[in-house]
Amino acid sequence: MEKILVLDFGGQYNQLIARRVRDNNVYAEILPYTTPIEEIKAKNYKGIIFTGGPNSVFDMSSPHYTKDILEIGVPVLGICYGCQLIAWMADGKVETAPVSEYGKIEITSKTSPIFKDVPEKNIVWMSHTDYISEAPNGFEIVAVTDDCPCAAMQNTEKKLYAVQFHPEVTHSEYGNIMLRNFLYEVCGCSGDWVMDNFIDNTVAKLKEQIGDKNVILGLSGGVDSSVAAGLLSRAVGKQLTCVFVDQGLMRKDEGDFVEKTFTTLFDMNFVRVNCGEQFLAKLKGVTDPEQKRKIIGTEFFNVFWSEIRKQQDKGFFAQGTIYPDCIESGKGDAAVIKTHHNRVNVPDDVEFLGVIEPLADLFKDEVRKVGEKLGIPKELVWRQPFPGPGLGVRIIGELTADKIKILQEADWVLRDEMAKNGYEKNLAQFFCVLPNVMTVGVMGDHRTYDHLIGIRAVTTDDFMTADWAKIPYDILAKVSNRITNEVAHVNRVVYDITSKPPGTVEWE
Repeated sequence: MEKILVLDFGGQYNQLIARRVRDNNVYAEILPYTTPIEEIKAKNYKGIIFTGGPNSVFDMSSPHYTKDILEIGVPVLGICYGCQLIAWMADGKVETAPVSEYGKIEITSKTSPIFKDVPEKNIVWMSHTDYISEAPNGFEIVAVTDDCPCAAMQNTEKKLYAVQFHPEVTHSEYGNIMLRNFLYEVCGCSGDWVMDNFIDNTVAKLKEQIGDKNVILGLSGGVDSSVAAGLLSRAVGKQLTCVFVDQGLMRKDEGDFVEKTFTTLFDMNFVRVNCGEQFLAKLKGVTDPEQKRKIIGTEFFNVFWSEIRKQQDKGFFAQGTIYPDCIESGKGDAAVIKTHHNRVNVPDDVEFLGVIEPLADLFKDEVRKVGEKLGIPKELVWRQPFPGPGLGVRIIGELTADKIKILQEADWVLRDEMAKNGYEKNLAQFFCVLPNVMTVGVMGDHRTYDHLIGIRAVTTDDFMTADWAKIPYDILAKVSNRITNEVAHVNRVVYDITSKPPGTVEWE
């Protein structure tokens, strides 16, 4: 399989670069700038992309790399900091720019393999305070702006290219064409990264790895574990056992939906552990959100592994780990692989032949594509982010069975209405919250004193920042009317119009 290396120098867009490469049917993987050059040479990459980063290349405490990487015969594309790094390594001159460039900037470009099919003048996304004041010997400047004398440069003989802007972001109007040009015109890629091939190859590898042994997977009902279950089921069928812990904090009927999906769609053993009352007993009287999270997480761990011990036969343990869970950041020498809910700690008294992570090479959008091709229902494949503690952090204060039921019913009405009017496709995430606030109301001729429901809906590309969604008033009015009429013990509905920051997406 053809591979492109994204060498990470601490850029905020490192994963986005890799995803854009994969969108062009070429596999990309991310490694930190601390990766030895011998390891890079041994992997036979078709090309290398240097990411951006927050540092200055002339600050010797910043991330650097050996100049030898420009001489190994592999095409290189430097982006932003990566562009300046190539200039620095090739003995050009990088300085603090007299005028910083941020946001959408017009460049004027010359003929270049990178700019094939790109207009001479086009808009790109800039974000830099340093600039290349003098290009290295052997490099030709092929793009400029009013304030940047070297917005792009190239050494076609050595296949070295550098752009001061960010072609990977959608604000660069021809950025994807530029990246595609690097992949196909410069690196000579053929485009062999497609989801059908991934499924066939992964199933074959799983069959070979597992053989006649059994596999246990913790199934949450989320996208990642569901797709992992689908792949494993296709590979080994009844050798797979999925353990689904229903802690009573899921959305309305969600546990039943997960069970029906995986017992009818796939060939596997499905074990459902219903333990809602057990969780509520542990949470009785607890109001602090962090304490709730800790109790829910600890109890889930205990219940899950207690069931696993019953099932265990020293086979394999499978997880829904995806590629972002595995990436080691390039932001410093002390960087470590980040921990994530998809990576589970195995108790010392539980033994497996090994851990299987069939999705460890995929980004979330690729996981969804695999799920669609496996025939997993849209409701699971396109499931919105859902907190690990479930509704436990969407109910403010102490959890009770009555409060959980109220929130489940209200949230179901919101989702049902958004599905009927089709507005759900405009939202990254939307849900109801029970703030544990009682308000006075009037229903018929009677005074009421009942719960308030909050609605939260956001739009975002990455969830690092988010805007509150401008849902039309008539839709909100219909949702409010349905909730107050259909859900017992609710007499008021409010809409959260706080962006992130200063708020967060979730309330707790």
